[in-house]
Amino acid sequence: MIDLSSHEVWFVTGSQSLYGEEALQQVGEHARVIAAGLDAEASIPARVICKPVLTTHDAIRRLCMEADLDDNCIGLVTWMHTFSPARMWIPGLKRLRTPFVHLHTQFNRAIPWATIDMDFMNLNQSAHGGREFGFVGARLGLERTVVVGHWEDTAVRRRLTVWTRAAAAWHDAQHARIARFGDNMRNVAVTEGNKVSAEIELGYSVAGYGIGDLVERMEQVSDAEVEELTREYDDCYRVSSELGPRGPRRTALRDGARIELGLRRFLTEGGFTAFTSSFEVLHGMPQLPGLAVQRLMADGYGFGGEGDWKTAALVRAVKVMGHGLPGGSSFMEDYTYHFDGPDSMVLGAHMLELCPSIGDGRKASLEIHPLPIGGKSDPVRLVFTGAAGAAVNASLVDMGDRFRMVVNTVTAVTPAEELPRLPVARVLWKPVPNLEVAAAGWILAGGAHHTAYSQAIDVEYIEDFCDIAGIECLHIGAETRINAFKRELRWNEAYYRMAGARGGR
Repeated sequence: MIDLSSHEVWFVTGSQSLYGEEALQQVGEHARVIAAGLDAEASIPARVICKPVLTTHDAIRRLCMEADLDDNCIGLVTWMHTFSPARMWIPGLKRLRTPFVHLHTQFNRAIPWATIDMDFMNLNQSAHGGREFGFVGARLGLERTVVVGHWEDTAVRRRLTVWTRAAAAWHDAQHARIARFGDNMRNVAVTEGNKVSAEIELGYSVAGYGIGDLVERMEQVSDAEVEELTREYDDCYRVSSELGPRGPRRTALRDGARIELGLRRFLTEGGFTAFTSSFEVLHGMPQLPGLAVQRLMADGYGFGGEGDWKTAALVRAVKVMGHGLPGGSSFMEDYTYHFDGPDSMVLGAHMLELCPSIGDGRKASLEIHPLPIGGKSDPVRLVFTGAAGAAVNASLVDMGDRFRMVVNTVTAVTPAEELPRLPVARVLWKPVPNLEVAAAGWILAGGAHHTAYSQAIDVEYIEDFCDIAGIECLHIGAETRINAFKRELRWNEAYYRMAGARGGR
């Protein structure tokens, strides 16, 4: 349900007519070679399309308008081959809504010491052409990423890959619809937020539905469909004996299958890419959705518990950014601590809903256990332990006058002991730089208890996404010190108050 195959990134080259037609032909040929090289780069998850060299106000303005109107174009890679007087770019850049990355490179890698002359110098002026373009971007206050280095270098292509995936997530958000079954968990603060501001600033729309709308779709599911899906469960998971084909609680598994089929039908019909649930709104449901949510997340849907639509949207964005990469992504919650000095850790879990894509590679166990919340029958769920390795936790919060992203780099570890009585999926991690600094920084920044957790991407992807979105991003990592972090919070507060929030808040 995530498809990046139709995405395009347009390679846009700036120059001017001053150098003559022969020079412009060389500029065009160099641009085609670079674009073809980037297009052949397997890690970049979009077609790189070379556009004609731009040398006038009108050509630049028209290209920017075309990019905004093209459903396949997710971003521009801009390159100034020669000196492109940047006033030409103002009309186009002022109206451009499509994100762009400024690639500050040049066609040749090295200076040709023995043959360099003024013809070469006039043609290969990226060094100061890019600075001219950079000034206008700064003067217009445009959010953009700048990548510097030779276009054939691995590091440059990796940065372009990261940016392209962030642009793909932004493109997805502009068309995203989030279904919210029920409302926010009563009296909870951080999962609330301004949906109008979210649509203005981040693109996605949030629509609320009564649980009866979902129950109606469940009632449309046939018994044959339910039986087919339960057989799929038997093949995919280690099904507990009580839920097995002859088990005494097979009916509960059928109920779980009916919930999944009804929920899939509802989301597909409405074109939704993410959704939320609430254990306080379950009228007509036999059990709280657990297995259904886990499997839908594994297919690429975003999810947030207790009506948390911001985290649902963020989980979807993270899944788009990480699509096709090793490692998984999931809705997550910081649940309980293990205090042990420098080895202090966090156990992440939720009532039921972690995505099996983050599992340790062993087949998940399909189980049923009591849930002393929600007032319904015992729900079925997948139980597994998260894979060890580097990861990030990210939280999107509404600060009233702006959105803020808080990101913590973490290292997931394998639990030293088994957890035989814990009936939910879980991940154990060490926050970076340590639990004390990470938790204090998170709390000072107002980060939520719900997060998007990912081993497929790192903080660079989140930062690029925030740059495209024009929202604040705070990273808690190896170099974080609380006193400096407090100063960053104060500086950011002053900056955003003076700059004014986008969208008129």
